[in-house]
Amino acid sequence: MKKRKNWLVTSLLIIGTLLIFFPLYLTINIALKTPEEMVEPLLSLPNEWRFQNFLDAIEMTNFFHALSNSFLVTFCVVILTVLTNSLVSYAIARNMHKKFYKGLFYYFVSAMFVPFPIIMLPLVRQTAIAGMDNLIGLIFLYIVFQLSFNVFIYVGYIKSIPVALEEAAVMDGASSWKIFWKVIFPLLSPMNATVAILTALYAWNDFMLPLVILTDPEDATLPLVQYIFQSEFSTNYNLAFASYLLALLPMIIVYLIAQKWIIGNVTRGAVK
Repeated sequence: MKKRKNWLVTSLLIIGTLLIFFPLYLTINIALKTPEEMVEPLLSLPNEWRFQNFLDAIEMTNFFHALSNSFLVTFCVVILTVLTNSLVSYAIARNMHKKFYKGLFYYFVSAMFVPFPIIMLPLVRQTAIAGMDNLIGLIFLYIVFQLSFNVFIYVGYIKSIPVALEEAAVMDGASSWKIFWKVIFPLLSPMNATVAILTALYAWNDFMLPLVILTDPEDATLPLVQYIFQSEFSTNYNLAFASYLLALLPMIIVYLIAQKWIIGNVTRGAVK
């Protein structure tokens, strides 16, 4: 028996694909054009592909230095976020019957509803006084800012893990610390993958927090150095779009390499 095609779903997928690829096409198209060709129709192909735009963008942004800053920040944030946020969430999830931990959970969740502009100026002042207006301070803030959302999703997942597993470990003489790292943490791998993906995208692509926190130009991350192409009266779109593509490329490579592991873990989490 032949399966019927769901034309509505297929049509929606085609439309969604076009909505994703159209901006990407424009970005690549503009990145390969000369400034003179920008007066031509937007969808027209370049008369001559100008790869020199990418080399100019690398030179203007000091690309590889900014890349190393972004990689350092993202790597540290992902590792420390997964380790610390899962540990905090486990303590809360297994003690939700106590008023203190329940109040702590709602306190963290409530932080998701506080807009960043409200705390931006006090944050800038405090980080400057504490000497944290650098990459170390930026890493610390990313970990703290992700805590509220991560606690929310971690706690829900940890509650689905049978307590009997921990009770069996206790019978074998395991401490609370060992129970978490040997029993609970391995079971959190699907959720750890989800948190790691979201955290990596957030830390890599964020522009606002490095803009207001970092004071030394040498600490600039990739999103921050894109600001160099904008002046008071004009923007060099050709070099800017070439630089955007260069900044996007590392995340694409990471996804292509790790997609099987990422999708596999997330799928196991969905069917748990």
